[in-house]
Amino acid sequence: MTESINHTRTEKLLLEAARAFNATLEYDELIERVLRLVMTAVNSEAALVFRIDHNRTDMKIRFMRSGDSKVTIFKRELGSGLVGWVAQYREPALVNDAARDPRTDPELENHIGIKFHSLLSIPLIGKGQMIGVIEAINKIDGKFTTSDQDVLIGLANQIAVAIDNAHLYREVKREALEKHLLYEIGIKLSSTLKLDEVLAEIIRSLNKVIDFDAGGVFLIDPNKGELGSIYTEGYKPGSDKNLQLKVGQGVIGYVAKTGEPIIVPDVSKDERYIPARKATNSEIVVPLSLGGLSSGGKVIGVLNLESDKLNAFTEHHLSLMQAFASQAAISIERARLHEEILAGKKIEEQLNVAREIQRTFLPKTDPAIDGYDISGINIPSGQVGGDYYDFIRIVDSQTGIVIGDVSGKGVPAALIMASFRASLIAEIRNNYSIRTIAKKVNSLLFESVKPGNFVTAVYSVLDSRNHILTFCNCGHDLPILLRADGEVEYLREGGPILGIAPEAEYDERPIFLNAGEMVVYYTDGVTEVFNSKDEQFGLERLLELLRTNREKSAKEIEEIVHQAIRAFAAPDHVFDDFTMVIIKRLT
Repeated sequence: MTESINHTRTEKLLLEAARAFNATLEYDELIERVLRLVMTAVNSEAALVFRIDHNRTDMKIRFMRSGDSKVTIFKRELGSGLVGWVAQYREPALVNDAARDPRTDPELENHIGIKFHSLLSIPLIGKGQMIGVIEAINKIDGKFTTSDQDVLIGLANQIAVAIDNAHLYREVKREALEKHLLYEIGIKLSSTLKLDEVLAEIIRSLNKVIDFDAGGVFLIDPNKGELGSIYTEGYKPGSDKNLQLKVGQGVIGYVAKTGEPIIVPDVSKDERYIPARKATNSEIVVPLSLGGLSSGGKVIGVLNLESDKLNAFTEHHLSLMQAFASQAAISIERARLHEEILAGKKIEEQLNVAREIQRTFLPKTDPAIDGYDISGINIPSGQVGGDYYDFIRIVDSQTGIVIGDVSGKGVPAALIMASFRASLIAEIRNNYSIRTIAKKVNSLLFESVKPGNFVTAVYSVLDSRNHILTFCNCGHDLPILLRADGEVEYLREGGPILGIAPEAEYDERPIFLNAGEMVVYYTDGVTEVFNSKDEQFGLERLLELLRTNREKSAKEIEEIVHQAIRAFAAPDHVFDDFTMVIIKRLT
């Protein structure tokens, strides 16, 4: 009879759990429901739940008393108390004389404010993985029984699944929010050319995605080898002397020197840390660099965040800051360049700075990819042009290939290209599809450039394992696909020029590359060259050169084309930048 009653009670609790857990995916609300259900199921004075988080070095425990609607959070050392024992051994534990059980945690008793008499702790296991622990504290009407244990074990699977689903939902929401904020941040950083405003906006924007108690942007003065221009928040007046560092000094100086990001979980244990705040316990520092994703570029400064908590920063925070830093570095460099112009620098000095920015955009070397011969070339004209190409390592066997051309010349073109490149790299980090990347970059450019300015570009991804090239042509000169049988195709699919229409839509198209086939990207500086008869070099002459020399290496073909247009051009022809990228599948 008793067994039948217990069986019926368990079934009712399982139904109640199903209704309660299916009603919400919000993590905090679900935890409240879990704790109430545990107390109701076994008639306990209180309950706690611990979800295993492999990014943490401690246990984050959520606790609730019976009749109370407030959830309190406590942190304990990994493995401590009965909760830690159950998490380690994945076995339930029933204790009715807690004072004599060595696994009882007196410090947790003090934190909670309850003297432990009886404890019932159950592991949460979902899909074969240890998810966490639930624990009932102090049976109200006597001692915990094996029937109580069976009830909680029966509920544990539903609880584990519900907590796991709510955690995944919370992570998806957080990731979506962070991507949206990074997009908004990119727009804000592109909206001003005043350096002080850019630096202030960097710190304000970071505070929207990462919790910290103090932070700063430190820029390198290349003439002095010091971290010169500084913008900080959260430091007391008079702490500047501890923040004014030589490159190489302190954690900040180390990152400025090496270009390596650092997470310091406990600053007291890192001898490089130079104290500027007594309350600081942990720190994260990332470099601000001008360069490609796959190669270290020129470091212009660092972003530094400090927290009063130990272990405050994670690898996820590091990834966010690195994505953010790529936008921030370009915005800072644009603002610096603008201030130099306003300060009355000579036009040649302005152009040199712009050329230096433009030079840092270009890859230092061609990528080495098995089965492929890939080469890019940019030969600038006398002025600062708006051509750009890059090879961007995405994941193993996938390489991003981009070529672009900005309307206009000189410093304005270099600044627009800087904005385009920063937007493109930020969206690539978000792992969007190619057509979505194009759409978001277009929207950002529309917001940040003056009417009449635009960018033409082709962005594509080469899957060298499966020999598939997926591309999106944004109003650019049509890349040439020279098939093995000599037939020619043009890479047309994509959408309009970037920066003209705010809500433009884009398509992408995959193509399979056979052995011996070649794709050639180029800018108008290759085809729009005129001779003394006012004849244009044009596409047909380029195709003839490609067909005639297709057996040569990609680098040799680029040089042959360059020499041909030089020989073709009229003596007084004003050359544009010569930019080409060639992909040849060898095997």
